[in-house]
Amino acid sequence: MLFRSILNNPSGSNKVLKVNVLNVANYGAGAAYITINWNNGANITGTNFSIVSNVSVPANSTLNVIDKGTQYWLEENRSIGAVAGSANTFIVTCSYEDLS
Repeated sequence: MLFRSILNNPSGSNKVLKVNVLNVANYGAGAAYITINWNNGANITGTNFSIVSNVSVPANSTLNVIDKGTQYWLEENRSIGAVAGSANTFIVTCSYEDLS
């Protein structure tokens, strides 16, 4: 398993981040599994709450996890992370606004 921070809003940042889009692209030769978590701690610490859990993404395809209809808000000391079953298979892109 490979754990990666996607977006981090550390304690004391005085920021609120609105996540508009989060996509996961699998550029590997075969299907691979991914989990995207919202964490109640910065740097993917604290308790994980799955946005998507253990989803199979087919080879050469993209999974739209968050879009304008399902926005997420990151207050201080919160983060979004990814857990991949395979290293070097996914590219995760995230678009957000700083609403501070």
